[in-house]
Amino acid sequence: MAKKSDSPPPAASPPAVSPPAEEVLREPAEVRYAQQLLALAQNDAETPPANWRLSPRSVLAYVVGGKTLKAKIDGKAVEVPITRKFFGDDGIVERAIVTLASERALLLIGEPGTGKSWLSEHLAAAISGTSTLTIQGTAGTTEEHIKYSWNIARVIAEGPRPANLIPSPTMVAMRSGGLLRFEELTRCVPDVQDALVSILSDKAIAVPELPDSNMVWARPGFNVIATANTRDQGVNELSAALKRRFNYIYIPIVGDQKTEVKIVQERSRELLERYNLPAKLTPSVIELLATVFREIRNGKSSDGVSLKKPTTTLSTAEAIGVALDSALHARFFGGGEVGPADIARNMVGVVVKEDQEDRDSLKEYATLVAKKRGVKEKAWKEFHDALVEQL
Repeated sequence: MAKKSDSPPPAASPPAVSPPAEEVLREPAEVRYAQQLLALAQNDAETPPANWRLSPRSVLAYVVGGKTLKAKIDGKAVEVPITRKFFGDDGIVERAIVTLASERALLLIGEPGTGKSWLSEHLAAAISGTSTLTIQGTAGTTEEHIKYSWNIARVIAEGPRPANLIPSPTMVAMRSGGLLRFEELTRCVPDVQDALVSILSDKAIAVPELPDSNMVWARPGFNVIATANTRDQGVNELSAALKRRFNYIYIPIVGDQKTEVKIVQERSRELLERYNLPAKLTPSVIELLATVFREIRNGKSSDGVSLKKPTTTLSTAEAIGVALDSALHARFFGGGEVGPADIARNMVGVVVKEDQEDRDSLKEYATLVAKKRGVKEKAWKEFHDALVEQL
């Protein structure tokens, strides 16, 4: 086992001063899970790669959780449970970590709502200490967003000087040896995508306007985590040159119902705490929600009934959204406890948001599956009656 370095890795550029946690709607992962990251760092027996906050083994432990560590926080000895952040295959996380420790960039690809951005955020938080160096890819993203821009007023007055340059998140990550998160890469037009080619090849950004210091070189530890939806493939296909610089890792839809139920339970609990909602969301209701989503998504019920698949991707993230909407409805307009009828009322818009003909999928499910189960189970009858009323 390698001996741990006596000196801590250099800190990434600190984020801008933010308001107190209680005033923030959503904290970045490195803030929300700060105690877990600190506990892992204090117990890390291996040497991290250059500019990494944790060793690869500790990064994996942070993402997959499942252990409790002793740590000293604020001068007190405490036990810190490391919770699971990503509920997919652990092998996916291992391959992602190995890629980020190499010269190649990482591209997480999969159906919408499979947790690509969630995994990207937690990897960046554990490795670099900041997950906020992010570029959101859109049709309006320009090369300046990827490289740098200028304070035009000061350039007119003083000319191009280093102090007048506005660094992009890419440049900040390069200077600090951190990770850049590039969301929805395939939403960018090809010319903009190709701005990454030289960055990933040369690990540098040229600034020709500054002849005396016209290159910004990446420090060790710099890399890129990009995400892309399979439904966006073909929108702006990556060039062959850019593809070669990425290691592709496919994030599948959750493979079994038990895991999907666990994900919905954990994320719903976190969201209810964030919104300070006293609404009650029971395991039985979450299981019903996950069952409906899975059966409609697969086009077959657990009883073997064939069903029409909707055009919408009914991801686990969508199920979490339905659970939260149902909890909000129960809190403000109901008795405070989420019931099967709340689930039915709030899932119609999710299924039919892309094509109104997807109502037929819900009608078929209500008739062939929910109605039949409702004869024996009260929860399914409530779900069926509310669903039919909405349709």
